[in-house]
Amino acid sequence: MPALTATTPQSPWDLPALSHCAQAAWPGIALQWLASIDSTNSELMRRAANGQQQPCVLLAQEQTAGKGRLGKPWHMQSGQALALSIGLPLAPRDWSGLSLVVGLAVVSALSQWARQAGAAPEHMAAQRLGLKWPNDVWLMGADGQGQKMAGILIETVSHAAAVMAAPQSAASAARYVVIGMGLNLKPQDLQDTSVPPANVQDWAGVAVNPQDLLAHLIAAVLPAVQQFEREGFAAYQSAFSAWDLLAGRAVRLSDGRVGDCLGVDAQGELLLALDGEVVQITSGEVSVRPLPGAGGDHTVKGV
Repeated sequence: MPALTATTPQSPWDLPALSHCAQAAWPGIALQWLASIDSTNSELMRRAANGQQQPCVLLAQEQTAGKGRLGKPWHMQSGQALALSIGLPLAPRDWSGLSLVVGLAVVSALSQWARQAGAAPEHMAAQRLGLKWPNDVWLMGADGQGQKMAGILIETVSHAAAVMAAPQSAASAARYVVIGMGLNLKPQDLQDTSVPPANVQDWAGVAVNPQDLLAHLIAAVLPAVQQFEREGFAAYQSAFSAWDLLAGRAVRLSDGRVGDCLGVDAQGELLLALDGEVVQITSGEVSVRPLPGAGGDHTVKGV
């Protein structure tokens, strides 16, 4: 599919400007916009299955069947949220922790955008912006109750070019990764959510210019993924701890176990104190929720 231009009917974006932003971070990457799609992640995965595995940023004005981790639906009302997916061929030594690195890039981009947009620090301090392992951006109040502002979904397929070139070599470990991001911009009237989602406008206390925020996201995520490919999650472990909303809190796993979160290790696995021992939890095993109450008193850097 050819890249669309700013003259495309109904396009709300200055696509050439966004494309320039993406190209500055990842030369040769395409940037495309769709008025409506079931899911930007699903679309890039379909393309990848058909051999289209070029670097691409795919934006959508509307998603009709957005999805999150563990197959959970992600709701999006047109104009109230951002939906984008980035498809990239990658070959890191270890894939562990990629969603955490993307999350770090998202909160960093949000913080930088908010400062430039004139958001008042005292307004944003009412709720702590941070990361809920392994793939969510949350706002958390002093009572320990969290609200989801953004979600990240990582999917991969075998990278066709690497497999064809050297099916028995280390290069065959290369994969095409699709990084999906959904970000709530404004309040949404969602009837089937138990906890109303957080949104950027209420958090920052200023009007949201989606174009500016999207440019910040693209400029933050692409370099972060490049560094992850070279250095892995260990290079980000310290930075993640500054944004970690679970560390120091009692948490409940989806399998019913309750323990104290001790942060993450150098592979991005969650460390929990359970029954007198420290156990490692991988993102594919369970989901985790903080228990209400005090805890996790960290100073968040960059806000």
